[in-house]
Amino acid sequence: MTDQTPVSRPLTPFEGMDIRTLIDGHAQRRGDHPFLIWAPFEGDGETWRYAAFAERVRGFARGLNARGVEPGDRVLVHLENCPEFILAWLGCAYAGAVPVTTNTNSTQDELDYFVRHSAAVGAITQPGFAALVASVLPATAWRVATSAGEGLPAGFELFDALDGDPAHMPPRPHDPWAPFGIQYTSGTTARPKAVLWTHANALWGAKMCALHEGLRADDVHLTYLPLFHTNAQVYSVLASLWVGATVVLQPRFSASRFWPVSLRHGATWTSMVPFCAKALVQQPVPPTHSYRFFGNGICDAPWDAMFGVRSIGWWGMTETIAHGSVGSVDHPDAPMSMGRPSPGYRLHVLDGEGHPVAPGEVGDLYVEGQRGVSLFLEYANDPAATAAAFTPDGLFITGDRVRVGQDGWLYFADRSKDMLKVGGENVAASEIERVIAQVPGVAEVAVVAMAHPMLDEVPAAFVLPAQAPDEDLKRQIEAACEHALAAFKRPRLIRFVDSLPRSTLEKVAKHELRALLRNETSS
Repeated sequence: MTDQTPVSRPLTPFEGMDIRTLIDGHAQRRGDHPFLIWAPFEGDGETWRYAAFAERVRGFARGLNARGVEPGDRVLVHLENCPEFILAWLGCAYAGAVPVTTNTNSTQDELDYFVRHSAAVGAITQPGFAALVASVLPATAWRVATSAGEGLPAGFELFDALDGDPAHMPPRPHDPWAPFGIQYTSGTTARPKAVLWTHANALWGAKMCALHEGLRADDVHLTYLPLFHTNAQVYSVLASLWVGATVVLQPRFSASRFWPVSLRHGATWTSMVPFCAKALVQQPVPPTHSYRFFGNGICDAPWDAMFGVRSIGWWGMTETIAHGSVGSVDHPDAPMSMGRPSPGYRLHVLDGEGHPVAPGEVGDLYVEGQRGVSLFLEYANDPAATAAAFTPDGLFITGDRVRVGQDGWLYFADRSKDMLKVGGENVAASEIERVIAQVPGVAEVAVVAMAHPMLDEVPAAFVLPAQAPDEDLKRQIEAACEHALAAFKRPRLIRFVDSLPRSTLEKVAKHELRALLRNETSS
């Protein structure tokens, strides 16, 4: 007789909880405290206190339920930063639906893939993207726009149509293992992968990021990075929600507006990427402000003295939800490091044979955690990619390489040879290569990172043509990239070559191409 005893999951810190626990709890305990302040570039702002925000989220959730959206159904949320994004994102999760938050730079080809792959039953967008969204939605999917706008396609309802009476919400257990949300992230495959988080993942990220950032209930977190990314979703919004703090939301980063908005609202925390810091050094710094810390990819950044704010460095991925390594708000950090391993994870830095590297050496970074809690649950609808993301003994393969300092600090060294970081956006070289390789007249293509003064890296494409190239082939390649790839993924350099350098097994030696670009830049 076979043993039919089910394998039990270990207890998590969030048994009997989901995102509703956090939202409803603060509505009761901090109902009059501001949660969300909208700071638009034009027009009047708006403030939602915790009780009012929770009521609006509940109404949104009931509105979804009333139109037949079931727990587990996927809903496309294709919005730039705005209050409706946070209401839709958390409102879907409150209802048990799964928000699929997508990059607003996506092309029709990319968005079509997201919709088909996720099987979205409906979409929430804004007038400027309505025609694009409508072009990829199936006829049966409902569609909602944040405002009427000019030229709104037929069939769209306004955002307020998704408002119902929370008293009629059907009961649902508080299940931390229920799906919470999906983000599509570039990997080493030709198509982005759908990173699926559970409610336990979201609560884990909220709690751990609040702890790492030393957030308090009286903090004001300025948020301008895109809400469709983990940084803004977790490091800023969910972390603030965990402690009952305030989020000041801007449409996007603006160097000229950064300090005026920060002073107006008494901002004490913000998360940055290098592009933002480089832009801010051109702005006058006010003699007094309220910032306690900046978050960034490095500790004690070179510009800290200019701003009079200390940078807390960190490293994380969509798949890790929170910071896998982080600096300290209480103790000195090693300048330019990515901090130390977070107490919520076990990090391994291994050589090519799987052995730990010695201090001072560079190795591949792996993360040990609990799937569905401290690590993402899976790549939705892709068991093969999920299996390939882990070693046989269960370590998550990050694709990043780090140096272990003599003093125990971690320093970022390099990323996977086929991944680029374009202004904070992860880009898979294979995704660009897939598009260019389909252009008639292209025999082979290799895409690598090229240094850029503001964006750190941009894509460069080395193209081996099938026959003598001409300007028409280059125009065809540019047109194909414009059609299929978001602007930040498009090559800034397209270079025709007679041959591509080869390594063993006839693979393209991309390190030689990267070295060629570095030498050209330095000469």
